[in-house]
Amino acid sequence: MIEAEGPIGIDRYMALCLGHPVHGYYMSRDPFGAAGDFTTAPEISQVFGELIGVWCVNAWVTLGSPAQFAIVELGPGRGTLMADLLRAAKAAPEFLAAAQVHLIEMSPVLRAAQKAKLGEGVTWHETVATLPAVPCLIIANEFFDALPIRQFEMRGGKTYERAVGLHDGKLKVGLAPTDKNFETEGVFEMSSVSLAIGEDLGRQINSLGGAALVIDYGHFYSAAGDTLQAVKAHNFCDVLETPGEADITAHVDFEALGKSFNAKLLPMLTQGQFLKAMGLEMRSEKLSAKLGGPERDAFLAASARLIDADQMGDLFKVLCVVQKDGNATYPFGAT
Repeated sequence: MIEAEGPIGIDRYMALCLGHPVHGYYMSRDPFGAAGDFTTAPEISQVFGELIGVWCVNAWVTLGSPAQFAIVELGPGRGTLMADLLRAAKAAPEFLAAAQVHLIEMSPVLRAAQKAKLGEGVTWHETVATLPAVPCLIIANEFFDALPIRQFEMRGGKTYERAVGLHDGKLKVGLAPTDKNFETEGVFEMSSVSLAIGEDLGRQINSLGGAALVIDYGHFYSAAGDTLQAVKAHNFCDVLETPGEADITAHVDFEALGKSFNAKLLPMLTQGQFLKAMGLEMRSEKLSAKLGGPERDAFLAASARLIDADQMGDLFKVLCVVQKDGNATYPFGAT
């Protein structure tokens, strides 16, 4: 394509590498777990999904316990988080009776895994545009980091956009002129796709009621920096090395994403702060008491990985938005 049409932007390169219908990374494999390329929080510990379930039940009560609502998960992986969420929610049968499960998933491989884990009673969507017209509780864990970004570089008072072209028959990143301007020099990243999805979800929440919980790695405030990265077999690799064979992501700009919802943005937390407030340590101790020796140690180590500052606890952030006139959901305070 580049040979025929010329260089393409980083956003188009990401979109093709991840979502091409034949050669796209997510379209042809299950990338999770030890045999895959990376491991997400729901696969690390069942407690993660259980606590998201507790959050959902509490958020539903805060909404006034609507008789009909949708639990929506964006990028649900193997369905592990949703399975753990629904199991924990069995403690609130009224919640489950009112709930419809809707999943946003483009990968046929992962859809099959989700169906095998969750069974019937689930509705799948390609995009958020077809979600039902009911209040929604929206969960997005490690979803926005995989959406395409554009990269701009300001140097010597001039701004360029990074693009992928060919040099001596090999893929190479180069610079193309652009009319974008920034206040300081450096590399700046923007995800128009992320902001458009945030706007759509915010419109749904504001008009019908609900809340969204976004958990991902990234930065609280917009800032310069090159965060584009690729992972293969649990190791970092060159983004251009094996297109379609490696996961490509970028850190989420939570400030920009939060504003895109145009809803009531609650004070953001780190993942460690959120999970501790939701009772991760107490729940982990209770569950691990039934185990013995190395199995107990492994279970507690998995929980610690989610909250420790030098592992996932500080790198991952948690954003929560509710409708403009809505009440704050625990453990987020009101703005």
